Amino acid sequence: MRKRQIGLLFGMEDTFPWALVNAINARGGDRVEAKSVEISYLKDDGIFPYDVILDRISHEIPFYRTYLKCAAASGVKIVNNPIWWSADDKFFDNLVAKAANVAVPRTILLPHKDFPPNTQAKSFRNMRWVNWDEVFDYLKFPIFMKPAYGGGWKDVYKCDNAQEFFSAYDQTRDLTMMAQEAIEFDSYYRCYVLGRKRVHIMHYDPKQPHHLRYVQNPPPMEPQFEARIRRDATALCDALGYDMNTVELAVRNGVPYAIDFMNCAPDADLHSVGQENFDWVVNNMAEVLIEIATSDRKLELTGSWPRVMKTDKPVDQPLMSSRA
Repeated sequence: MRKRQIGLLFGMEDTFPWALVNAINARGGDRVEAKSVEISYLKDDGIFPYDVILDRISHEIPFYRTYLKCAAASGVKIVNNPIWWSADDKFFDNLVAKAANVAVPRTILLPHKDFPPNTQAKSFRNMRWVNWDEVFDYLKFPIFMKPAYGGGWKDVYKCDNAQEFFSAYDQTRDLTMMAQEAIEFDSYYRCYVLGRKRVHIMHYDPKQPHHLRYVQNPPPMEPQFEARIRRDATALCDALGYDMNTVELAVRNGVPYAIDFMNCAPDADLHSVGQENFDWVVNNMAEVLIEIATSDRKLELTGSWPRVMKTDKPVDQPLMSSRA
């Protein structure tokens, strides 16, 4: 029987990919083998040497993204799905969260501040002036502004008043930006979710310098609250169809709000996340990839959200409210 091949596609990372290759090969036996992906030009014959590819870099290299979409169309199982990853955005995913019965902050999608390339004023004849009083009344200050497409805390602003808001908005160029209610949280959690069911909860403090954000020796969690964190994290990843993701939840008055949950190539560097978290993600991701490689799972264009989204509701009625 042919060994299933798992390829890792990555960029500047060093600690996680090689540890993961070793963990898979230690478990794979005669069934599975892991290695670094090797890519040159891409022929249109649909032939690929990998059964599964873990994608850690195509969000930064468009050539890789096209390669992975063609691989998926040829039967390679890609983690995470490059077709859906190319399509979703943070604002739409907030609607997915609501459909999955996960609380999210109030959010508004904003028009571009500057004209996108190859457009001019006449391109926007359908656009109407924004009523900023309505926006601010809906969100309340403080407000976070961040790109609908993007990550890594790039172009993120916290605004305490209208003057700060407009000063930040003026710096956003032609990005598609969201304005979001700030959740003044009592506690904050970052969860690895692997295979849509394995959850590792990390106490996290985004207000600290990066190397201090993973809280050491946190207090124990109340079992019912921990169950809700796990349920919300898995519900989001199942709805989105992501097999490797991190979900960040800010807790206000006992309610976890999903803040950031589109992290399809999440930080897994040993020196960043610490030894305990690193060991968990390496060992569990190895097992997930082996499970995927040896399964008969078919191509999924997305997760479960088309089944849970209320697309049959009257268009003049709101989506269900976020759970609180």
